[in-house]
Amino acid sequence: MANDKHEQMMQDKRLKENLSRIKNKIIVISGKGGVGKTTLSVNLAFALAKKNLRVGIMDVDIHGPNIAKMLGIEGRQLAAGESGIEPFPVLPNLKAVSIALLSTNQDSPIIWRGPLKMAAIKQFISDVNWEDLDYLIIDSPPGTGDEPLSTCQLIPDITGAVIITTPQDVAVLDSRKTVLFARQLNVPVIGIIENMSGYICPHCGAKTNLFGVDGGKRAAEDLNVPFLGQIPFEPDLVISGDAGKPYVYFKKESETGKILNQITDKIMKGTSNEP
Repeated sequence: MANDKHEQMMQDKRLKENLSRIKNKIIVISGKGGVGKTTLSVNLAFALAKKNLRVGIMDVDIHGPNIAKMLGIEGRQLAAGESGIEPFPVLPNLKAVSIALLSTNQDSPIIWRGPLKMAAIKQFISDVNWEDLDYLIIDSPPGTGDEPLSTCQLIPDITGAVIITTPQDVAVLDSRKTVLFARQLNVPVIGIIENMSGYICPHCGAKTNLFGVDGGKRAAEDLNVPFLGQIPFEPDLVISGDAGKPYVYFKKESETGKILNQITDKIMKGTSNEP
């Protein structure tokens, strides 16, 4: 019992020390699945890294971790070093941690209850050798359950939350709940991003609003939080994610690539610890 208490105290100490070396901790959340949250988390991390910032991305989606695939490091493994678990080096200034990087079988489900998930997330923060970072991007599963709750509780000085939605009413309804979730936990809301906001025909240039229009923008206005921008429905964004080649890195000159960079700039300006 005494040894367990001592180990708990030492882990809490490591957690505080690691967090003290990270300037900005941003959690990316959504009210429902399928709105492109992980895609935008990965592209945000790459966009920040492109600005020569030191960036980490932590996947706290225990049951459906997709960060590794979208980063192009699926099947790779984390390694232990002298200073703890070493995050996987995606770029010289971009590191990643995911439960998928600890599994040898990508098809095996993780069947865990809340306490085990919280323990894993705590270990991702306390026992990973993140070193000095300008930004840690935290990709969470949809909803307001164990993973985002545990993350926000474990990081008392979290910089803020970025909320992803699509324009349709059902997604906006759930995104409003995530704003209130953040407020109840005293987590600043950096802003709302409206993803899949219209499809631009590559042949004629006409715009079709597949999922409605301006839902995220209206929610931001109603709830008095910043609106970070609208990202069009872009098939290449999906293709690049499946191929492990983040869109903002490989297609930065495209219109959508420019929008992603503009949103990144707004997020940087909206953080209290801008480097």
